[in-house]
Amino acid sequence: MYKYLSLLLLSLTLTQAQDLPYKSQELSTSDMKANNKEITSLAAKEISKSLPQTIDKFTTLISCEAKDTMLIYTYELNVAPKSDEELKKEGLKRMKESLIYGTCEHSARFLQADIIIRYIYKSAATKAELFSLDIDKKSCDIR
Repeated sequence: MYKYLSLLLLSLTLTQAQDLPYKSQELSTSDMKANNKEITSLAAKEISKSLPQTIDKFTTLISCEAKDTMLIYTYELNVAPKSDEELKKEGLKRMKESLIYGTCEHSARFLQADIIIRYIYKSAATKAELFSLDIDKKSCDIR
């Protein structure tokens, strides 16, 4: 279930990022590296325009922000009656592989430009952080 949710989430997020006014497809990798802070900022601003966004019955993308060369996606999970502790314990284990796979497949140009993508998952009920994962181009080398 989490793998499906993650892949769906990634495809929706990346579809939004592909519609950016600053078309990453038009830039070489070296140009993207030279402009990665600007690209990260523009991507976050563009994606944020459509937030919050319901991904599925359990997951909502609540924010997207840029910090230097890191693009940070924050989601809320609503999987009651599971507790925060249960989600902390099993959530990242269940989602890590599909998050890395989806990001490496669909955000390769961002990763090649030395942009790091961070996923943060919070509890919809308590707003507590449950888990997070940073993905960079090295993450894709070890798959």
